[in-house]
Amino acid sequence: MTTKVEKSILVNVPLSVAYNQWTQFEEFPQFMGGVQEVKQITDDRLHWVAEIAGVKRQWDARILEQVPDQKVAWAATEGATNAGAVTFSDVGGGQTSVHLSLEYEPEGLVEKVGDKLNIVENQAEKDLERFKAFIESEGYATGAWRGSVNEGAAVGTPGVESATSHGDSGKAGVSGKAMAAGAAVAAGAAVAAAKARSGSDTPDETVDVVVPVEPVTYTTTPTNTPTTTAHTEPLGYTDPLVTDPVDPLATDPVAGRTDDDTVQGDSGRL
Repeated sequence: MTTKVEKSILVNVPLSVAYNQWTQFEEFPQFMGGVQEVKQITDDRLHWVAEIAGVKRQWDARILEQVPDQKVAWAATEGATNAGAVTFSDVGGGQTSVHLSLEYEPEGLVEKVGDKLNIVENQAEKDLERFKAFIESEGYATGAWRGSVNEGAAVGTPGVESATSHGDSGKAGVSGKAMAAGAAVAAGAAVAAAKARSGSDTPDETVDVVVPVEPVTYTTTPTNTPTTTAHTEPLGYTDPLVTDPVDPLATDPVAGRTDDDTVQGDSGRL
């Protein structure tokens, strides 16, 4: 599955200045954040090395059509699969509209996850902004190539169907950070997908959650039963209101009494 990117920017320099600067491909790393190197092999062949979001890619590209002050169209011939065109339009007042059309084919987990996050699209937008800042700060082009390639071929805006490359299969490498980030984002995407399927913020899977509960002690006093407090006094203790000494073998619930004893004057203490 491929992804298309369309971005435009207005630069405050004349048309020829903007176009001339764009023909200096080997200077792209000065304003393209993801581009590490561009080598111009011939007038119509370029070798690119780029790194975006930790994924390093390389490819060879052929210029399909180049018309001074109008357009540069290309397609990859080897390595990462991509194609597109940059067009230039004079809008008057010494201003130029620069429009980028790009189609590419993401490879591997990291690139596919990054594609969902629009990383390449955001990078393209920032690159155009840096191009604008670069050319406007200079006020003139650092170089120019006024030749043409297949002028009149009318190739339009090439898509990946014009590319003869079939990906670089990770030959340029993936950084450890990118792999970790890709795994983390993929995990997050899986959770988001689970939430979307359930239609709520609760994932499909049921998770048992154990909530610690502090134990509660209940004290129950039987109805109509007086509460008594156990005596801790040693054997032989005599309650002032009981005339008989405490008998440890007494079977009566009241210590110190037998069935024949009579208690006087306890005033209902028991």
